[in-house]
Amino acid sequence: MRVLWTATDPKSGRYAAIERSSDVAELADHFTALRSRGRGYLEVRRPGSEFPLLTLGFQDGQAVIHLFSDAERSSLLLGYGAAGADASVHVPVMDDVAVFDGDVALSVDRAWATVRHFVQAGSPGELYEWREL
Repeated sequence: MRVLWTATDPKSGRYAAIERSSDVAELADHFTALRSRGRGYLEVRRPGSEFPLLTLGFQDGQAVIHLFSDAERSSLLLGYGAAGADASVHVPVMDDVAVFDGDVALSVDRAWATVRHFVQAGSPGELYEWREL
């Protein structure tokens, strides 16, 4: 199965906006390299259309996932207690650091499982709860 993606470069730590086409294993290897650095950002979509697009930013064991359903609509995946609702979570988004409320913080493991489900199924998953922005 092919997937299209962009991500932080593990060597430079900078976001590389050049879209790659690869199998899921290559994306997983890249994600593993980012995890070894402790932070990173990636955007993933399936071939054939621009949307849906899933983004994952993570740092220090916490992650935030955006779902872009189309050019006009985006949502955040709710985190279910990975951080307190009144906490602030700082994760990379491209080359910036964005601050999110704790209620959208996920563990990095859960975030990666969500990305893998999205890549394999073509949808973000009906079992997840999203907050539309």
